[in-house]
Amino acid sequence: MKLLDLALHRRLLRDWRKAAQSAPTMTMGELRRMRARGRELGYFLGEALAVAENRLALPVIGSATFPRPHGTDWAWRPQIWRQPLLPAPGMASIPSGTGFGPEVKVFHDCPRCQLTLRQLRNSRATDLAPYDLRLDVLAFEGSFLSVVVDLPDAATDGLTRQHLIRLDTAVEIEAPLTIYARLNIRHGPNTEQIVQQLPLDAAEIMVEFDLAFSPINEKRIERAWIDLIFETPQMNQVTLRDVTLSRRLRAAV
Repeated sequence: MKLLDLALHRRLLRDWRKAAQSAPTMTMGELRRMRARGRELGYFLGEALAVAENRLALPVIGSATFPRPHGTDWAWRPQIWRQPLLPAPGMASIPSGTGFGPEVKVFHDCPRCQLTLRQLRNSRATDLAPYDLRLDVLAFEGSFLSVVVDLPDAATDGLTRQHLIRLDTAVEIEAPLTIYARLNIRHGPNTEQIVQQLPLDAAEIMVEFDLAFSPINEKRIERAWIDLIFETPQMNQVTLRDVTLSRRLRAAV
């Protein structure tokens, strides 16, 4: 802080300390003027402190840090768990196919979907992702609800049938729920799908997709994406506190 700024700051503190001490003996008119000045100052102080608290809170915004298995040749945390969504961090009554950030979309077949989707700041000591994604589902008459995460090109560059693709999540649910993760790999006119159920009762919520037995054409791989499929999600709140993906070659035998 510059010397002039420091002097002005000390003067401002001194003036408000004096005002606080004098408040019991002020006239009604003096109190009203002090209150008006204080409220104006308080508004801008509140705005500045809110931004400071958000930026200084852990985990740091933009963080891509998370544990990676030995031999990992690609690892990624989607943007929605790293950066704030702009202009709005939430949506309600979401039509199927709605995008939420550049990499995430929501699909369902419910004619009247009472679904709210929000991005919230993580602040627990155990959180590694700066943000989480929360789904609040009330009435739901459809047969499926899924959150789709498009994988970047780096995920499929050099991808072979010798690779394992790992999905790590941190999930909180309000009521018992079954969640499936489905890896989709498009190669030429075909799309290979591998489905795993998330072990929500385990200490580490992780699944691996082994490409060894998949019939993918390694030379024609075009893109890949992950579906997180929620079975009977009505009257439930699901918080995806983190989602990360990584890739490594299978150990040679």
